[in-house]
Amino acid sequence: MTTATTDDLLLRAVRSHTGSENPSAFLALNSGNSTFTVSGLDGVIVYRRTGRHAVQFGGPFAADEAYDPLLASFRRHTKEEGLRLVGVQLQRADAERYARHGFTVNQIGSSWAVALEDFSLRGTRFMQLRNKISRAHRNGLVIKEVVAADWLDQLAAIDKAWLGGKDGAGQLEFLVGEIGGAVQPLRRLFTGTIDGAPVAYISYSPVYGERAGWMHDLSRRIPGGSPGLMEAVNAHAIEVFRSEGVGWLHFGFTPFTGLDPRHELDSHSPAFQWLMHALWAEGAALYPAQTQLAYKQKWAPDTVIPEYVAFDGPRASLSSFAHIFRACKAF
Repeated sequence: MTTATTDDLLLRAVRSHTGSENPSAFLALNSGNSTFTVSGLDGVIVYRRTGRHAVQFGGPFAADEAYDPLLASFRRHTKEEGLRLVGVQLQRADAERYARHGFTVNQIGSSWAVALEDFSLRGTRFMQLRNKISRAHRNGLVIKEVVAADWLDQLAAIDKAWLGGKDGAGQLEFLVGEIGGAVQPLRRLFTGTIDGAPVAYISYSPVYGERAGWMHDLSRRIPGGSPGLMEAVNAHAIEVFRSEGVGWLHFGFTPFTGLDPRHELDSHSPAFQWLMHALWAEGAALYPAQTQLAYKQKWAPDTVIPEYVAFDGPRASLSSFAHIFRACKAF
């Protein structure tokens, strides 16, 4: 059944059940998501309905014994509702289970992460990054961790400027974080100002599981401002996290990146695999994957986590794939 699942119930599932190894799991708590539960099964499925599609976020956040029956129930539910089911940002363990259920599963991209214990910006490979950060500080950048509720007007000013520089593009949703809501106190927000004016911010979401830490999530800056704003804010946050003993900084999911034939399951669609490689090379109009990856690679991530898309049935569906981006309001 589709329910108005409480944040507490969903948060418990995201923190402790199968699915918590997904670095982006906290995005399940975004506003606008729908949830599916079954009485007697310890778990939650998160999705959005768009057109005649149900776009599922990650695999079920469920106790291991509830995972398969919950997925099977949700699959039946979507068919009864006349919806086509597609899941996105599945982890490898999810992908294998979905394949056993008869889904067509392909790698769609990767998440990127940095182990913080021994991380340092020293060395020649970080020279350009250090120079950009130094330039931002020379231009008067002041960085602070703030409470989002106390900074709403400043965040709105940055958002307005940032969106104004995107040729009228709107805010992305679903696979991107947000600020606000009941779980905002669990996020962390670092901001930058120059001469008292807000110029940049980065919101970090908690990451659970084996690589627990924080995910570099929603980020905005004033277009045309000082070089190095985002780099300086993130470098500051890294030092705060390291001082607290945080183990990992995640940079989140980027579609079409980190593609590798070794990550594909035997039952994958070769045609869809070709499409993902083509979109990496030529798909900037759909999603700026190369630009996003270039920023992440500045930090020399040492862990690449493949992520998957699952289509309900024996073949990959271009319509279902398009509805993932529709659910994100990418178009």
